[in-house]
Amino acid sequence: MKNIEIITERLCLKPLGSEYLQTVNAYATDYENTKYMCRLPNEDVEETVNFLANADAEWAKEKPEYYEFAILYRNEHIGAVSIYFENGIGELGWIVNKKYWRNGFAYEAAEALVTYFKEYMGTTHFIAHCDTENAASYKIMEKLGMTRVGEYGGRRNRSASEDSFEYQYELRV
Repeated sequence: MKNIEIITERLCLKPLGSEYLQTVNAYATDYENTKYMCRLPNEDVEETVNFLANADAEWAKEKPEYYEFAILYRNEHIGAVSIYFENGIGELGWIVNKKYWRNGFAYEAAEALVTYFKEYMGTTHFIAHCDTENAASYKIMEKLGMTRVGEYGGRRNRSASEDSFEYQYELRV
């Protein structure tokens, strides 16, 4: 399945895999880059190696359960965008290296994913979650046309010492 490539005005989305180890590790182990995330930051490069090996294995499947894409800007890997499927619903996620924040890259990549999976995979229901403190993420969700459908407690971000709250957003197309 590794032949999906999505092109936008400024970006190229390609399958994320082990060839991006150094650039993924740079943002995945950075506290500031990941402080609102449940599964990050990674503790060390070994965790990043394992994550990318799993992404490679998933891309090798005939029908992957999730798709992790590298976000390339001017041929430089700057982040990732993903869609995970459960019961036909696509859950969106993204991360951009903090050096590239505030340029609209996460929105552009997520919008491209919604468009692609709607047109080519028939996905009509998308969700996304974020920490309630992560205004940048929920603003992206709102710009995508998603609606806030819930606020829940019990979220534990990996680098946090206590639980926080999260928003859930939804889009039906």
